[in-house]
Order: sequence, then structure tokens, then C-alpha cells
Amino acid sequence: MNVLVTSISAKVPMLKTVKRALSKLDEGGRLFGADLDRHCIGSYFVDRFWNMPPIDRLTVEELVRFCRMNGIRAVIPSRDGELSFFSANREALREEDIHVMVSDKACVEVCIDKVRFASRLLENAFPVIPASERLDFEADRYVVKERYGAGGAGAGLALDAEEAVRHAGRLTHPVFQPYIEGTEVSVDVYVDARGRTKGVIPRRRIRVVNGESQLTSTFRDEELERMCAEMAERLGAYGHILFQLIQDGRGRWHVLECNTRFGGASTLSVAAGLDSFCWFLLECSGVDLAEVPFMRSDRELTLIRHAEDRIQ
Repeated sequence: MNVLVTSISAKVPMLKTVKRALSKLDEGGRLFGADLDRHCIGSYFVDRFWNMPPIDRLTVEELVRFCRMNGIRAVIPSRDGELSFFSANREALREEDIHVMVSDKACVEVCIDKVRFASRLLENAFPVIPASERLDFEADRYVVKERYGAGGAGAGLALDAEEAVRHAGRLTHPVFQPYIEGTEVSVDVYVDARGRTKGVIPRRRIRVVNGESQLTSTFRDEELERMCAEMAERLGAYGHILFQLIQDGRGRWHVLECNTRFGGASTLSVAAGLDSFCWFLLECSGVDLAEVPFMRSDRELTLIRHAEDRIQ
């Protein structure tokens, strides 16, 4: 069961987590990593590195050829910009006995598009933050961000109407949302091959730098966990996905977005029992996860992300 993780960059904690998942399998396996940058930090933490071509130049035939030559049966994309490629080709790869931990094309496209995502969840009565291409609603303050993709790069926060319109002029595809003040929360979810939620773990984002949690702690909230499980299933997700929410001062939840991939600090949820990579690899081998228990940690855990030197 050799595994390929793409766009590995400097995602060392993720790579180590995938390696631990491989070690749990009876058959074992080697970890392959791929990236555009042949000198990326992650290349030192895999068994073999592939200097992969840009995703817009990669063909399915080339990917299949590489996987066949190296006995790779499982692929884990890790970057938003490649999810569309892998979701569009997921079934073609499966026919070659190459399994990809990615949701189907419809789910990925909805989650990438903030307007469609908000519309879909509103249709199902989930408390999502509305998103509009026009400033055609009233709010005390506004958020302006790019319509497509995950994260808030280039976003304008807590703007008045005049500032919001001005900021929108700096973006390619701007969308407007009401500004909600509160505590940021991430919720990791794994949905199995039958479309059933296997496990959910929420974590509070205590310190966020460049959109990623440097300090985050798990917690329990049964109502929130049920809601995220239902949202994941309604969206038709598969594998590991990540919801971002805000809890306002009155305790109400507001859904920001859904990333259909493993998150930067999702390793904490794995440590707390959401064994996503191991579950995915078991499913690649034909195991029904209904036979595998979700062993949630009986204590809450905290993740502190920090730089570390490696000398070799």
C-alpha cells in the first residue's frame, strides 16, 4: 500500500501522520511525496520524492503511469488548487485501482465557490454566513473576499459600506458577507465511502497565523458535531474535510466555509482519535469502516505548532 501525498511543500507534520498510518497496516508501505519545488522541505521526510509537473500540465495518463511504476494505490491531495483535478478524475483513477482521498467534483466545486456554498447550506437551513456578489443587503459591518478558493487571503474585515465597495475593486471576483465577531472554530470530519460520517472533532483556534492554527485545542459539543456531520453528508463529501465556523457572543454558530482536504492543524484531531489517513487506507483495501471503531480521546488535547531543526 504505497501512498502518494501531493503538494507536500513543508507539511512535515502531515507527512509524519501519514507514515504512522502506514505503519498500522499489516502490509506496510512506502510514502511518496510530490511537489513542484524539487528542494522543498517535505522532500526530506518521504521515502521517495517526485518532482511533479504543474497540475494544469499533469495528465491522468502520466499520473497513472507514475503510480503503476511505483506500486502506489492511494493518493492524498493536500492543496486547494489541485482538488478540482483530482475530483474530476477520481473515477478514472479508481478504475486503475488508484484511490484518491477527495470528494466528488460536485462537492468540491460547491465548497470552492463561496456563493454556491452559502446558497446550498441556506437551502438546507444550516446557519451559514450569506455571501453575495453585490452589496445588496444591510449589515453593521462587512467582509469582502475572493469568491473562489479557501482561506481569507486579501480579505477586508469589519468594513463599512463605502470601505467594502472600495476594497472589492482590488479583488478579482469579490463577494460580500456580513461581518460576524466571535471565536474561530475548526471542525474536522471524516466521511466514509458509503457517505456516512465516521467521526467529528471540533477544535478552538486560539492563535491563527496566515490562516492556519498555531495554537488549537479540542473540545466537545454534541450539537455542533451533529450539525457538521449532517452538513458533510448533505454536501456529499468524502474523506477528511474541514469546516470553519465562528461562535458569536451569544453562543450561536455561523458557518464560514468548508475545505475538502486535510487541514494544517488537523493532525491534532488525528491524535484525538479521528484516524483519517488510516481509515482511508483501510477503505482502499476494501475494509468497511463500520467494523472499525472511532476511539475518541477521553481527554482534550492542545496542539502547539513550532519550528524544529533536523540535522542529518
